[in-house]
Amino acid sequence: MNREIIDINDCTILLEEASTDKNSLIDSCFFDEPVIAIAFYGAGDVSLKVKYDGKTKEFHHTKGMILSFYADKKVEFEHHVSAQKPLQCLVITTTIKNLDKLPNGEGQFLEQFLYQLVHPKDHYVEGPVFNMTPEMFLLVEQFFNNKYEGNLKMMFYKSHMSALLSHYFGELAFQKATEINTSLLKKINHAQEILLSDLENPPSLTELAHKIGTNINKLKIEFKAQFGVPVFKYLQNERLKKAYSLIKNEQKTIQEAAWAVGYDSLGSFSNAFEKKFGYRPSQV
Repeated sequence: MNREIIDINDCTILLEEASTDKNSLIDSCFFDEPVIAIAFYGAGDVSLKVKYDGKTKEFHHTKGMILSFYADKKVEFEHHVSAQKPLQCLVITTTIKNLDKLPNGEGQFLEQFLYQLVHPKDHYVEGPVFNMTPEMFLLVEQFFNNKYEGNLKMMFYKSHMSALLSHYFGELAFQKATEINTSLLKKINHAQEILLSDLENPPSLTELAHKIGTNINKLKIEFKAQFGVPVFKYLQNERLKKAYSLIKNEQKTIQEAAWAVGYDSLGSFSNAFEKKFGYRPSQV
């Protein structure tokens, strides 16, 4: 087992490697004080158990995994190493009291992206878990393969730690933006469903925005981006398509079709119908 601890600017880097020729080897570690940590699992594929308060969280395939967490001294990290599954783990840690001292804005990013770790509510709090990008994987490999000594080694560790954290927070920012976009897309699709469910008496823009939990401006912009036309134009098109179907397929009169889709004026209905389809409803 090889373990190296490097202190850099109120952060601590832990480099840990372990392998065995036997069936299994358990490598356990604790932290002497509460930490916020990001663990990067490299070329090995060791199994991991996180134990605290009689609870156990297990990870069976750790190769390429990033695990962020808050842990105090009551938490045990138990790596199950085997000949086929060696351990290669890089952990960057800091403490809550040191967040304001971190030199490159890391404290701000931790607060922004890992809020639950900065304000823990248990002995162990888990943040995002995902796989490294190829760039991050290469940086982690370089930590374990570097041959520098003395000041050059420290310079190497500082630069690579900054690069690794930059990629990490960049990936979190991308994931957060994707989550926001997905959430907004669900809202816009819900707005479409609301409009289609009541073509005769649809809600106003204000009511529609309130129903889906957004504001009018965002509703207008995102609805047009999703469906290619403004909300009112989309509603009008759907009304006219339904009216066409009622006249052609259900043998409704023009008056009945117009009323069914919310038109009170036959003149307005006929004009809008002709503008969309190129002929009057009486010609259907």
